[in-house]
Amino acid sequence: MTAQQTELPVLPSDLKRELLPRHVAVICDGNGRWARHRGLPRIMGHKQGVNALKEILRTCNDWGIEALTAYAFSTENWKRPVEEVDFLMTLFQVVLRQELREMMKENVRVKFAGNLKALPAALQEQIQNAMEETQNNRGIKFTIATNYGGRQEILSACRAIAQQVEAGLLKPSEIDEEVFERHLYTAGIDDPDLLIRTSGEMRISNFLLWQIAYTEIYVTDTLWPDFDRNQLHKALSSYQQRERRFGKI
Repeated sequence: MTAQQTELPVLPSDLKRELLPRHVAVICDGNGRWARHRGLPRIMGHKQGVNALKEILRTCNDWGIEALTAYAFSTENWKRPVEEVDFLMTLFQVVLRQELREMMKENVRVKFAGNLKALPAALQEQIQNAMEETQNNRGIKFTIATNYGGRQEILSACRAIAQQVEAGLLKPSEIDEEVFERHLYTAGIDDPDLLIRTSGEMRISNFLLWQIAYTEIYVTDTLWPDFDRNQLHKALSSYQQRERRFGKI
C-alpha cells in the first residue's frame, strides 16, 4: 500500500469531493467464474480476489473515502466443497498475517462483522489480534464481513434484546432503532452510502439487510478479480449522478 498522505487526496478530475460516499460496501462476487473462464482452479480466483480487494482498499484510502465493508464469506458459503472452505479459512489467516504491518502503516482500522465464534480457533485469534492492533488507527475503517448473514444478524440482535427484556434490564417501550443497531454485528459503523455488486447478479445475497435501507446500489458485470481502480471510478461517477432523497421529495 502507498504511504498515507496528510494533504487532501488527489481525485480523478470528474469526481467531486463533496459528493463522495463516506462508506462503500462491496459484494465481492465472481472469483470462481473468473478462474473457470481461464481454465484455472477456483482457489486461483480467490487469490486474485484478495489482490482486487487490496487495490480497492488502497484506492478508497487514497481518495478519502472513510469506510469500506467487504462481503468476504457468507453463512451460506459453508455449503461449498470442504477443500474450498478450508482453503478460504487458511487464506484469511495468511492475508491477515501478511498485511497487518501494511495496514498499520496505512493507519487502517480493521473490524470483522459476523458470527466469528464459528470460525477456526486460529483464525479467531488472528482476527482478534488484527482488531486490537489497529483499533487506535484513524484512517479508513475496513470491515470484513466473515461468516456473515443479514437474517442471522437480525435474529441474533432480537435474541440479545429479548434476553435483556426478560432480565428486566430493558423495557419493550425503550426498543428503538438505536437500541437495535447496538446489537448488530456492525454496531458503531455508519450505514453504507453505496453498495457495489460485481458479476452482474441482481440480488443482495443476505448482505446488510438492515443497514442498506437507503443505500444506493451499483451493479456491474465485471467479475470481482477484475474490479480495479478504474471500475471503482465508474461506480463513484454513477453514484454522484444520483439524487438521494431518503423518502423525501
